[in-house]
Amino acid sequence: MSSMSSSQINPPPRLLMGPGPINADPRVLRAMSAQLVGQYDPAMTGYMNEVMELYRGVFKTSNEATFLVDGTSRAGIEAALISLIEPGAKVLVPIFGRFGHLLKEIAVRAGAEVAVREKTWGQVFTPEEIEQAIIEERPALLALVQGDTSTTMNQPLEDIGEICQRHGVLFYTDVTASLAGNEFSADEWKIDAVTAGLQKCLGGPSGSAPISLSDRAVDAIRSRRHVEAGIADGTAGRGTRIASNYFDLAMIMDYWAPQRLNHHTEATSMLYGARECARLLLDEGLDAAVARHELHGRAMLAGVQGLGLEVFGDITHKMNNVVAVDIPAGVDGDAVRSAMLADYGIEIGTSFGPLHGKVWRIGTMGYNARKDAVMITLAALEQVLRAGGAEVRPGGGTGAAAEIYQDHAGSQAQQPGEVPA
Repeated sequence: MSSMSSSQINPPPRLLMGPGPINADPRVLRAMSAQLVGQYDPAMTGYMNEVMELYRGVFKTSNEATFLVDGTSRAGIEAALISLIEPGAKVLVPIFGRFGHLLKEIAVRAGAEVAVREKTWGQVFTPEEIEQAIIEERPALLALVQGDTSTTMNQPLEDIGEICQRHGVLFYTDVTASLAGNEFSADEWKIDAVTAGLQKCLGGPSGSAPISLSDRAVDAIRSRRHVEAGIADGTAGRGTRIASNYFDLAMIMDYWAPQRLNHHTEATSMLYGARECARLLLDEGLDAAVARHELHGRAMLAGVQGLGLEVFGDITHKMNNVVAVDIPAGVDGDAVRSAMLADYGIEIGTSFGPLHGKVWRIGTMGYNARKDAVMITLAALEQVLRAGGAEVRPGGGTGAAAEIYQDHAGSQAQQPGEVPA
């Protein structure tokens, strides 16, 4: 083996200001370095119970079936869809970005008859449009992304759950990019199934997917419950077996339930990290965390506009935690991103599909939703653009962001007892 392949890893210092992943909170990394225990050790099962209760708080739900799927956020998405979708069932997927297309693909792979509605990237659906599609298609399940980082749009969900219940439709949403940085309330919004990831506003690494299921969703999944022959508990199988073993939520729920029916070996270090992400969030307060993301996202938005850059999409429906910026004519977008990384150690992103190479996506989320990260990123972006010959307003980015922070500090000073974000 070469000395390089046998040496200890030493990642370069980076400030991750793209659409995710972000720099994990150091407290999360410290939690993940804790020693392992056996999966049935009382300490471990105790941590599992704590995780369930913590994520009930994060999702704003009383759902008993709230736990983790071991894997990246896509593991949670696939587990939810493959467990909820009966082969041949109709699924409606409103698509307004790359991750709507992902929901469609997974639903097709699960054997669904998939109906889609599409919006131009940069726009979102109205409740009336979704209800009309439900009336026309009569699906068993609606699968809808809340925050799609490919476009930075935040799809309003407040009225969708009630519409679904009125028409007898189960409602699944992916909140990977939006949870903890934007308003979300599973119970109030009548959401049946929701999945997330740690690597964005929750401030952790990718590798664990929190999930919460309503009683309606649990009933649908348990109607297809089958237990592996090697650990049979004497119960008869029901309905059509869920096609995936690893993503079989009926079996995973049994593993997280008091009977602890074996399914897999829990990813202990990731569970520690997920627990710390939720603990830190609830300690800060959900409203405070959303307000923090809104403040720093607003400062970044003002900053890129202050540089004279155009913002992509419907700003009124932009997520708090990420902004898409049109790459100016004559500017090499990839060269700017490379220079940001090479000269300043700062990562920003481009996008996918029709937006690839046309926008930069700049995130302010999780541990990186803070003033110094915003100001440093804007200062570096200005210098890189100027070096590349682009016409930008000198000091326009940091100046505009500073005004946002000054106005916020002033408003906080007028409200005794409140701590500035």
